[in-house]
Amino acid sequence: MSVPAARPRKITIVDSKATFAPSALLQLWQYRELIYALTQREIKARYRQSLLGMGWAIAQPLAFMVVFSLVFGRFARLPSDGLPYPIFSYVALVPWTFLSNALTTATIGLVSQRSVVTKTYFPREVIIISQVAARFIDFLAAALVLAGMLVWYQIAPTWWLLLVPVLLLIEIMLIVGLSLITSALNVSFRDLAPVVTLGLQVWLYITPVSYALSLVRDSVPEYLWPLYALNPMVGIIDAFRAVIAHGRAPEWGLLAISAVMSVVILGVAYIYFKRAERDFADII
Repeated sequence: MSVPAARPRKITIVDSKATFAPSALLQLWQYRELIYALTQREIKARYRQSLLGMGWAIAQPLAFMVVFSLVFGRFARLPSDGLPYPIFSYVALVPWTFLSNALTTATIGLVSQRSVVTKTYFPREVIIISQVAARFIDFLAAALVLAGMLVWYQIAPTWWLLLVPVLLLIEIMLIVGLSLITSALNVSFRDLAPVVTLGLQVWLYITPVSYALSLVRDSVPEYLWPLYALNPMVGIIDAFRAVIAHGRAPEWGLLAISAVMSVVILGVAYIYFKRAERDFADII
């Protein structure tokens, strides 16, 4: 009795020594199940045995909103472009918190997953993407609260809401790009995480989250405005406010700068990450 020949398995060869491998972008699709599994594990690990569970996803932006509303809205009486200050601040805090939390966790992602990194090879950016994806779930939870606030303040949606996925894509490219750089550096320099945390605190106050962009235009010298506009979160935050709270078109020039900056950062970060990747298993 003859035994049927076993069907040959498809083998994917990944060159870990490649300086720049465009094919790795296509290989990410082959690792989609791993991305999903790591994302799911990250979400479960974060909220396991926690008091509020998923409530922590909305606690941070809500807390900042309350503080900003008291300090900047009531005491300092900063202009809020005609919006109720809670809406004005929260609509900016939702995308900002997404960036802040995703970058913080992704920075230590490779080190925290060292047992996986040292045992088998797969595109290491899978870990970074899973960290960002886990924080995206937090973003969605905070966005639901924002939707409730818009109903409470009777702010009607407009067709400009259809631009939100585009804004999210730009921000995700920025987050992934920055995370690739900081996570790769953190493998060699383990004290980078607190530096990132400090940098995010400074970045928050040079981004129009708690104050209106018009205030910057009125107070910053004209020759410094182009430098300020290079901050990619300026165009992103302003666009989120415009399409969600104001129901109008964003400033296309600012948004274009943010989009270009995000694409450039992601491209440079990917090249650097793939070059550094070959030594991760030895250093970590």
